[in-house]
Amino acid sequence: MKRTSRLKRFVQDILTHTPIIRMVVLLIVLWMIFSAGLYISESGIEGTTITSYGNALYWGIAAFSTAGIADTPQSGVSQLIGGIWIVLGSMLFFGTIVATVTAYFMRPLQRPAKRIIETIEYHLEQLEDLSIEELDLLKETTDALIVHMEHVKERHVAKPDSTHMRK
Repeated sequence: MKRTSRLKRFVQDILTHTPIIRMVVLLIVLWMIFSAGLYISESGIEGTTITSYGNALYWGIAAFSTAGIADTPQSGVSQLIGGIWIVLGSMLFFGTIVATVTAYFMRPLQRPAKRIIETIEYHLEQLEDLSIEELDLLKETTDALIVHMEHVKERHVAKPDSTHMRK
């Protein structure tokens, strides 16, 4: 049960915080369009193995994913369409994998708390340049932030998170 929950959270995190859905949809739409273009341009060409839209769809997958295992289109227009698809499809397919992995592992570094802390650290380094009035304002703001966080913690302790109660 715990592994299933962890796996579900992992998948949901990837679907929510990475570009995988948009990229896969774009890849599928372009695959269908390029396959249709290939099928139309190969229609009526003698000796072609792309005799149906299904064959063109198969060719579209085989062409960019297996480095040349797909049959070669016969007409020049088909070869141009196929060449563009191979380059574009490969970039999208492998780019989606790289973008998803990168976005997933970079996400903790992009959390608001991390940004806030980095901003505070940066500004603390600049304290020597602040006037007395600016330092007083900084102290008031920091004190207000501490009071706010104490209230948040008190509310959190008084009202336990419902997700912890389900376990």
